[in-house]
Amino acid sequence: MLQNNALLAQLKQQIRSSTPRVEGVIKATQKGFGFLETDEGESYFVPPPAMKQVLHGDRVGAVLHEEGDKKRVEPDTLIEQGLDRFVARVQKREGRLAVVPDHPLINNALKARIKRSLDEASVGDGDWIVARLVRHPLKTDDRSFLAQIDELVAKADDPAVPWRVTLARHALEQECPEAGDDWPLLDEGLTREDLNAEPFFTIDGEKTRDMDDALRIMPREDGGWDLSVAIADPTAYVSEGHAADLEARTRAFTVYLPGQNVTMLPEQLADDLCSLWEGKERPVLACTLTVHADGSLGHYRFFAATATSHAKLAYDRISDWLEGQGDWTPADEIAEQLKALRAMTEARSAWRAEHALVFRDTPDYVFDLDEAGNVLGVRTEERRIANRMIEESMIAANACCAHLLAEHVGHGIFNVHRAFEPEKAEAAQEFLASQDIQVEREQLTELSRYTELKRELEGRDDAWLDVRLRRFQGFTSMSAKPGPHFGLGLAAYATWTSPIRKYGDMVNHRLIKRVLKGEQAPAEASLALTEQLTERRRLNRMAERDVKDWLYVRYLGPAAEAQEAFDAEIIAINRGGMRVRLTANGATAFIPAPLMHNDRTKVAIDDKEGRIQIEGEERFKLGDHIRVALTEAREETRSLVGRPTD
Repeated sequence: MLQNNALLAQLKQQIRSSTPRVEGVIKATQKGFGFLETDEGESYFVPPPAMKQVLHGDRVGAVLHEEGDKKRVEPDTLIEQGLDRFVARVQKREGRLAVVPDHPLINNALKARIKRSLDEASVGDGDWIVARLVRHPLKTDDRSFLAQIDELVAKADDPAVPWRVTLARHALEQECPEAGDDWPLLDEGLTREDLNAEPFFTIDGEKTRDMDDALRIMPREDGGWDLSVAIADPTAYVSEGHAADLEARTRAFTVYLPGQNVTMLPEQLADDLCSLWEGKERPVLACTLTVHADGSLGHYRFFAATATSHAKLAYDRISDWLEGQGDWTPADEIAEQLKALRAMTEARSAWRAEHALVFRDTPDYVFDLDEAGNVLGVRTEERRIANRMIEESMIAANACCAHLLAEHVGHGIFNVHRAFEPEKAEAAQEFLASQDIQVEREQLTELSRYTELKRELEGRDDAWLDVRLRRFQGFTSMSAKPGPHFGLGLAAYATWTSPIRKYGDMVNHRLIKRVLKGEQAPAEASLALTEQLTERRRLNRMAERDVKDWLYVRYLGPAAEAQEAFDAEIIAINRGGMRVRLTANGATAFIPAPLMHNDRTKVAIDDKEGRIQIEGEERFKLGDHIRVALTEAREETRSLVGRPTD
């Protein structure tokens, strides 16, 4: 019998070696068929019967069949499974248990079993679960798909489904960490200066509870300002290696979702003992820095202290008061500081615009929810003067931290952003040349040359060019070594101003304290830690986006039924159509090519150039502002569909 199996396997191998084959990744469609896309960019048709043996995302080997000009493939070898751990909905039919993955291109009902530790009776039809794919028909000795249900995420009628499902999808924690019974201040061997009498103040949102930073500013007699930044000090309570520290290290960040925060530290610390509440004495790590009249930074000094916030202020009230609106007035000792802080902000912003880079102001979109999680409305919050005051203060303080760590430690947790990775710089150079913009390679890879180029490009005010160029640009990552932050135009940037919310800031706090005590610094952060911080930040942002997409679909369902029209900006173009962002509320919608013209053959999409022609004439391009009517709100895929009204 064994000999026969060996002969059969040998025969199959001989047949495979003599048959044309291809390797690639399966791309499913909603029509039953799919495609196999190779690493070289070739695409082969996969007919519906063959698609029943694979799932979207599988990397497979396949037999190539050629019939005249037509080519199709038949997958027969699984190289890498595209689906492993996944979120799904339970399907119970006539005693049979199956799960349907929550994925827009996987609608298979996969046969399932329940993990032994779960009570089968607790899992009902329509419930949301986490499962793992344990069998695949292309695996040796497997005949069909089989999934194992590992975790119940939410019951079908749970109003918290958007939040629980999203957190589960990205394997993020559902609840805040458990708090210990007692949090005494640690004896760190630091002398803390008493700043309690100094009129520090916080500026945050109306509902913010985890307040990291308080400010104090004084004009200098010779011009400029002395800015003092007092930052919450969780490492005064949480020692390295403590259970709360290890949990914070795992979580890396507080997750901010509409209507729900999942804190990095126990709420008792994040929202109480460490938070800089008005009238509460708190241990802080502080920095006093000089900002010259021209906005450049001068001397700075880090030190440990205790401080008390004298006022809890809100962004909108301060902005209204500084702009001569509303009826709110701050206390005199705070009012003069706010005026000085505004003057410093304008000077600092002007300096950065000339010598570094300043982000363009973009609005934030805030959901108003009821207790059940229903969206009552979406507010647009512009970045007003009070927001800029905090932003400039924190950027200055973080630049000082980067300098201190680079000079005295040699490592830390740095935010590093290279505008163009070396492998993309040549392609970016060629793209700019195609737009009659001649640049040297150094203008894309050297900070000082890049800032000059960036200011020149922004002066063109070309939305298409700006969006197109992003395709070649890199992402911000965490690094143990100092490196340039091209987005800010700074030689190095290390944050320490949000230690309640970011574990990297806690790491930097401990390094600053080592410098203050004259102690030798520990070994630099491992690559594993910096990669984890980078990945966790990515997952948090995806979770925030996914919850918002779900809420947008629910909120805009009636608008889609009424085919209501909105102003929108084109933010992406691909082979199937274009993606737009609605200006009024920040929602994104997809406009498929068939909804641009009733004859699809007359729609020509150049996804590389970000342009769309209809009947031979260019009609749309990246960055264009158009009018869009919503046509569908699909909750199963959390997606909005629209059509241009032009």
